[in-house]
Amino acid sequence: MAAPHLVPTPTSMTALPDAAFRIGSGAEITGDPAAVAALQRHLDPLPAAPSSGSIDLSVQAGGPAGSYRLAVGTASVAVTGADAAGLFAGIQTLTQLLAEGPDGWTIPAVRIDDAPRFAYRGVMLDVARHFHGVDTVKAYIDRASSLKFNVLHLHLSDDQGWRLEILSRPELTARAAATAVGGDAGGFYTQDDYREIVAYAAAHHMTVVPEIDVPGHTHAVSLAYPELSEQPVLSEHVQETVAQFGGGLPENGSAYEGMAVGFSSLKIHDEETSAFLRDVFAEVAALTPGPYLHFGGDEALGTDPADFAEFVARASALVVATGKTPIAWHEAGAADGLAPGTIGQYWGFVSPTDGMDDKTRRFVAGGGRVILSPADAIYLDMKFDAASPLGLTWANGPTSLRRAYEWDPATVIDGIGDAEILGVEAPLWTETVRDLADIDALAFPRIAAAAEAGWSAPFGATPERTWESFRTRVAALEPLWTRLGISFTPVAEGEPA
Repeated sequence: MAAPHLVPTPTSMTALPDAAFRIGSGAEITGDPAAVAALQRHLDPLPAAPSSGSIDLSVQAGGPAGSYRLAVGTASVAVTGADAAGLFAGIQTLTQLLAEGPDGWTIPAVRIDDAPRFAYRGVMLDVARHFHGVDTVKAYIDRASSLKFNVLHLHLSDDQGWRLEILSRPELTARAAATAVGGDAGGFYTQDDYREIVAYAAAHHMTVVPEIDVPGHTHAVSLAYPELSEQPVLSEHVQETVAQFGGGLPENGSAYEGMAVGFSSLKIHDEETSAFLRDVFAEVAALTPGPYLHFGGDEALGTDPADFAEFVARASALVVATGKTPIAWHEAGAADGLAPGTIGQYWGFVSPTDGMDDKTRRFVAGGGRVILSPADAIYLDMKFDAASPLGLTWANGPTSLRRAYEWDPATVIDGIGDAEILGVEAPLWTETVRDLADIDALAFPRIAAAAEAGWSAPFGATPERTWESFRTRVAALEPLWTRLGISFTPVAEGEPA
């Protein structure tokens, strides 16, 4: 029989000649209780037909972190993870194998040995430009974890709004959380809301990485603590963006509802700014059990370069003082004094421009590693074609599914290969994204291309890691996505390059 269609494609898969395993909602599942519950949630919607045998889910230490083995025969199914995360990944594969036929639901006979290429496989959701509530974030966790992503990066602050309750700085949510792009309603997470998101992510083997973006992208801070903010720098780029998208020019102390970037800055030399950062970083770190805290550092065009370098050194040290590993966007690599071990997140293009690659290499020189998020490949908020009502086009125009797929993390920046790469992350900025349906329409199916870049063998290394194979496999997921209620954009016939 033909091999099943899976995304991300596994390390090794062999289709077996045995008859398929028949399955229904009442299947006998044994083993790890959390894994049993996770699989049962996928089986509950199936008819209550008898199964042809039992399903065993277990953890057996010994393989690479996050790896699993899956064996399906006519009378039994076994999923064995090297750890709990690997077992969870195997369950996601098993879910993709479910198929409905004339005789009911079955799982094809197959043997799979699988392990992730990179330890960090992330998605980012911007909740600052448009706020997205707890239920929407949970739904995105469901979607991302089903494709073996294991990190959720939440962009919690920006010019348009502050989205997390900070008890020591109550004015942030009292005065700076109510607005969003286009005059839409804002919102924020209470600390209990945030804890709920973190716990839900953990149950799906995803780590939450919170981002407090400084010293730029901080206009919202001027609403709450105007004494900490410099006056906006109204550059030609800012004025061109306002002319194209509206939203008006920013004014300190007034809510900003536009889409321009690079105009805001905290007061770099003010001790009150350092006190503010200590308070905020300490609370965010205390709420976040994961190892990382992202402090932004991007598009600080309203900050003098020397001041920026001084600020980045201080901010990264303050993050370290909380016990977390700092992450910053690649611009921070220009600064001397960056805390050793800081992780750099590259958002330039697949072919680097303007010295972005040099800045990124400096993180590695400082003992850190790199997360690859090339904007013209896996920024999920780019238009997928020119006619799309959602998304933007600044990252080299619309990003087709094929362009999202045909790149490899180890070939983007000279001198940065698998050993220097922590992982891959697919950001979704929300200037044009108002709800879960919008998230789905932009993310799916391109999020599957990012999943494969993070999990599977290098692009072009195997027959499965080709555009022709991927296009067929991702299209085969559409019935599953329909069953899960995902409002995906269908894979187009003759998908363009």
